[in-house]
Amino acid sequence: MESTKWQYEDFKVNVKLVLSALWASVMFLYIYGDYFELYVPGKIENLQNGENVLNKPYKLLFATIILILPSLMIFLSLTMPSKWNRILNISIGVFLTLFTLLVGISSFSEWRIFYVMLSFLECMLTSIIVWKSWNWPKH
Repeated sequence: MESTKWQYEDFKVNVKLVLSALWASVMFLYIYGDYFELYVPGKIENLQNGENVLNKPYKLLFATIILILPSLMIFLSLTMPSKWNRILNISIGVFLTLFTLLVGISSFSEWRIFYVMLSFLECMLTSIIVWKSWNWPKH
């Protein structure tokens, strides 16, 4: 009697879907980091008093631009032509990997250790985005 091995159906996922899913994961980690930071002692009081990192309009604009990038890339990764898609994913992926690495390094403290962990995960995901984009399949 022959043993039957279960064969699970699998299919190749288009690189655009993979990139979009990776960007969505990065975006969720950004949101979690910002939400969890509200639990850091003194954060709410500092926000109410205007004593925070984003206490100037141009700083808030800069932070907004940084956080817009992954949000837009979720959509753009699905809709842009492959050539521009690849270039944009590599360039924004490298930029956000380096930026997030600096945020993680500067966050070493007892109450912000969660930021270090999230930054590490974000760097991993954006590095995978760069790698997947760099190795985009050719026809």
